[in-house]
Amino acid sequence: MELKRVVVTGLGAITPIGNDVQSFWDGLVHGRSGAAAITLFDASLFKTKFACEVKGFNIEDLVNRKEARKMDRFTHFAIASAEEALLNSGLDLEKIDKNRAGVIWGSGIGGLETFQKECVNFAQGDGTPRFNPFFIPKMIADMASGQISMRYGFHGPNYTTVSACASASNALIDAYNYIRLGKTDVFISGGSEAAVCEAGMGGFNSMHALSTRNDSPETASRPFDKEREGFVLGEGGGALVLEELEHAKKRGATIYCEIIGGGLSADAYHMTAPHPDGLGAKLVMIDALKDAGLNNTEVDYINVHGTSTPLGDIAETKAIKDVFGDQAYKMNISSTKSMTGHLLGGAGAVEAIASILAIKESFIPPTINHFTDDPDIDPKLNLTFNEGQERDVNIAISNTFGFGGHNTSVVFKKFKG
Repeated sequence: MELKRVVVTGLGAITPIGNDVQSFWDGLVHGRSGAAAITLFDASLFKTKFACEVKGFNIEDLVNRKEARKMDRFTHFAIASAEEALLNSGLDLEKIDKNRAGVIWGSGIGGLETFQKECVNFAQGDGTPRFNPFFIPKMIADMASGQISMRYGFHGPNYTTVSACASASNALIDAYNYIRLGKTDVFISGGSEAAVCEAGMGGFNSMHALSTRNDSPETASRPFDKEREGFVLGEGGGALVLEELEHAKKRGATIYCEIIGGGLSADAYHMTAPHPDGLGAKLVMIDALKDAGLNNTEVDYINVHGTSTPLGDIAETKAIKDVFGDQAYKMNISSTKSMTGHLLGGAGAVEAIASILAIKESFIPPTINHFTDDPDIDPKLNLTFNEGQERDVNIAISNTFGFGGHNTSVVFKKFKG
């Protein structure tokens, strides 16, 4: 069976550093941090009092108030990023076969704020079970994909992947595989998360997973720096329109890049800690290269998972050196989480967009907030510290790893016809 080619024809983003793709990219290019004091709730008693919140966002610009109240914030981000991606793609919904158009979304947690509010309201009441009738539909993680499909009338495959911080990348790989197998023509795929609430911050704080650098939030996310001490919680979403190549060419679509491979693996090691030697990360990049038909000398850029945790950053650099050998010193590596924070289930989507724009714009976004070299991280690796670099990028890989040992790598290639 001859596999179809899959291209990206639309992008959409709602992020802590910009509420559309152009603003997001501008923030990356200029090394802008999205971290600041929390405004969504009173965090004065929390160990961490800051996050990378989405700013100036109003879902009622797209959805009327009555309908918006039936959705959790993570679904708001999904709707908004999908709308931008679809408009950006130029797809005429009256001219496509909607039975061959689907939505696969990713979210690691789903409607956490909705769950929190409903449970707190019940606990503070008199015991009478008074719950919002939209409690369950707002909370469940699959509702983002459901809402997107209903908005555009897409009747093809529709579901949500849940693999912690790898969720959005899992969604992209699934959509890619459906198209290349000839089962569909078009997908809206990506991921979103909205966990900046009391339950989210409190839960991650109790795990000692978050930075507590409250005196300097904007420098708290510092991947690969010796003084890193946890990730910065972020929120937002990213959407990509994936399309079968001939379908895209027939309608004269603008093509951002081609997706040529996806890798999947498991650490099979620990609930939250990575394998210390980066075993799962190594396996997933090997799998991605094999799926893409590449050798390890052909990759120009890796947008790494790079969360700014003591163990994770070291493990990922070990894996990169094991997989790429001498090429590890010739490619650029960067963590855009240094600017956006960690969007959990939405991370893979916004980082895929960053990787795609690195190809399109011939520019590597930086890893900001580097102050002190870590002796456990090879100084010869080009981690693109503090300032972006101009570079022709033909092949880019986006890595995302999640609690539970879930690992994904997506491979993007400059489109050449």
